[in-house]
Amino acid sequence: MAMKMIKAIVRADAADSVADSLAEAGFASMTKINAFGRGKQKGITVGTIHYDELPRTILLMVVEEKDVDEVMKLIQGRAYTGNFGDGKIFVTPVEKSVTVRTGADGL
Repeated sequence: MAMKMIKAIVRADAADSVADSLAEAGFASMTKINAFGRGKQKGITVGTIHYDELPRTILLMVVEEKDVDEVMKLIQGRAYTGNFGDGKIFVTPVEKSVTVRTGADGL
């Protein structure tokens, strides 16, 4: 079974909606990390104040390869506002996973 890691960097205010959507679809296992960063827009200026780094949430999850497109559609659907800074999704191969408690291989 081929596995993929999905790393989604989304607006902090969209993270709970994305996580709930994934859980409702049966993808409940994930790690959420609070972070700060900037993308191509290099921050945001509000009046005279420039915010160089904005709050983001990183969602990490490992899924079977056949589920990647569905997970990506769910994330995009919930994180989309149409504005700069909606986020980015990265998909990478996972060569191996082991459960710490049991030593079992795989998901």
